[in-house]
Amino acid sequence: PPAMLRDQDTEADFQRFLRRVDDVTNLLQGLKSPDSAVQEKAIAETEKRLREQGASRKEEEEEEEESRTTVNRTLINTSVRAFPSEMKAGLNGFLAALEKDAKERAQRRRRNEQLANALKEQGNEAFRAGDFALAIQRYSEGLEKLRDKQELYTNRAQAYLKLHEYEKALSDCEWALKCNKNCLKAYFLMGKAHLALQHFSESRQCYEKMLQIDPQKEKLFKECVSQARLEEQRLQEEQSAQRELQAGSEAALNIQELLQSILSPGHAIPYYSGAIRLLAGAVSTRTGQTLFRTNKGFSMLSSEAVRGAFCAESRSPAEVELCVSLLLLCQAACAGNEENQRVLLAQPQVGAQLPELLSCGTAQIQRETLALISLYSEHEGGRRLLGRQDLSRWLQVLMAFVKCTDARADRAMNILSDLSGEERFQAQCRATFPTAVLPFFTQLLVCARQVPWAALAQGLAVLGRLCADVGLRAQLAQSRECWQASLELLDGCPAASPGHQQCVFALLGLLMNLLLESNSTIQDFAVPISGRCLALLSHQDGRIVTRATGVLSRLLPAAPSAVHEVVAAGVVKKMLKLLRAGGQLTSSYAIKTLSVCTKSSRRAQEELLKGDKRFQVLLGLLHSGDELTVGNAAFCLSQCLLLPGAASALLGSSVVQLLLRHAGGDAARTSVQQNSAIALGRLCVAEPRHIQQLRKLNGLAILNSSMKYVHSS
Repeated sequence: PPAMLRDQDTEADFQRFLRRVDDVTNLLQGLKSPDSAVQEKAIAETEKRLREQGASRKEEEEEEEESRTTVNRTLINTSVRAFPSEMKAGLNGFLAALEKDAKERAQRRRRNEQLANALKEQGNEAFRAGDFALAIQRYSEGLEKLRDKQELYTNRAQAYLKLHEYEKALSDCEWALKCNKNCLKAYFLMGKAHLALQHFSESRQCYEKMLQIDPQKEKLFKECVSQARLEEQRLQEEQSAQRELQAGSEAALNIQELLQSILSPGHAIPYYSGAIRLLAGAVSTRTGQTLFRTNKGFSMLSSEAVRGAFCAESRSPAEVELCVSLLLLCQAACAGNEENQRVLLAQPQVGAQLPELLSCGTAQIQRETLALISLYSEHEGGRRLLGRQDLSRWLQVLMAFVKCTDARADRAMNILSDLSGEERFQAQCRATFPTAVLPFFTQLLVCARQVPWAALAQGLAVLGRLCADVGLRAQLAQSRECWQASLELLDGCPAASPGHQQCVFALLGLLMNLLLESNSTIQDFAVPISGRCLALLSHQDGRIVTRATGVLSRLLPAAPSAVHEVVAAGVVKKMLKLLRAGGQLTSSYAIKTLSVCTKSSRRAQEELLKGDKRFQVLLGLLHSGDELTVGNAAFCLSQCLLLPGAASALLGSSVVQLLLRHAGGDAARTSVQQNSAIALGRLCVAEPRHIQQLRKLNGLAILNSSMKYVHSS
């Protein structure tokens, strides 16, 4: 394709063209301006341009010369009507020509834009097909039609990057920024091109500019800056390692010799195992790791002897030893080294082989594979690398280790815990969840007493975090087997072992997440689950008490039958006890539970009035800084004020002042104002003597406005 807009002369011509368009636009706006001063200035400029256009023709030069001697300049600048008829005709002709030219330009631009868009789509198709040269040709043809189309520059720059033509990519990004100075894609691609050219400072500047334009791109910014940092670090380390090798460093030469011996064919398996063990010790330093990579150490995974032991379905004792040695070498080469971690996973079959090694049945291989994967999962960059693999089987394979009685269980659960927050891992888990993960999980709960408590607790915590994904949570919340197994696990006495307590704590967290859903299965299990949670309110572990209260606060709103049962079992008295003990999180759950109970149960209202003399607990909650707590406390109070004598019990208290402040306040939650207004209205209706206090506080207007809530309630 022909070169486009490359030299300075062409750019200058392009800029002059844009300036002329701007000048003509400004002139038209000035002639139409209602401001006489602006109009006069535009008229003078129009006269000047008319003279300049006429100067090219001899007759018009003579006419212009004559007009110069006859026209009074002061009159020209006072009004359009002061022009001689010839000048008016010239002005009208000039404006008509401008209008015609503008229409023609607009038509040509629309036609060219259609052609440019069609060529852009052809280029996009070629790009998706991997034909980057053809894509560049189509984008270039599009730019011939419309040379200020930003997308064509950035798309062509992306194609240039694929062909490693980084300077051309930079040039196109610069042109895209001339068309749109805030083009994010241009800065992103420019950063990539600078990084490929090892211009690390310029690359970071591009990414920083991208973040300035759109602060919501912080995640992408961090990834790009991290990549630039790693690339710069890689270059520095390789240069340092090369200097050591050139200097004849014994350690560097030893690594080369060991690699050569491992890559040479024809030796027995124990020979390779021994050499690999020696190499693992030699690459423990950063320089050793770099030399291992730059000397193509990871390519040994492709050698026949090593690949056979690494990928075999069944292994002899010698092959097991070789496989373990290889895993130890990979750990040594990848420990704390993100570049080596990337290169390892880029090797053929490695990503697919890791879950096979985890499920091979050989404890030693499993142990070292878990140790290798842990090097990735413990930091963000490594998790990102793992996320690019097919992780659909990993949840099931790793969860199976929960039955192990050694360190494998803890390590597997730690890996799952690290991965559970990754969106890509959650998405891949959805596919196998109903057929593989869910049956395994329910079986695990049923056989909970045969599994180490600590590992089971970690597994439950992992599933709880995975339930942040709406799709996974909905599937699990509909499983009757899951709820039944959860009931059986909750059937433990308060004096159970610490391990069992950890499991109960983790299970309650999982149930709280599941109760963000609402379905018929939850309603079916509401009564027995609420009964178990009510029993746990006497547990010695305060964390379990808090979560049990949280489960009640989320379960009861969807289950009226459960409300009746827990009220009969004394839930009001227990909630008041928790509210008196303090603790912000527990109090928020407890007052929510009370609000649900008092809404549908008169018995709950009566027990609250009886247990909270003069409503001291509720009044204390109205002082809370948590809006949700205040709103629920006001709601409970409004329900109890339906009882005879409840409003009179509040005479002489600060209730009017508190409710008035919240009813007329500016809380973000409208329920605070509404519930407070309802309570205030019911208070004054039930006991008119409260109106005197309201009048002193100038709150009658707020009371009047609150009556609509009282009537509607």
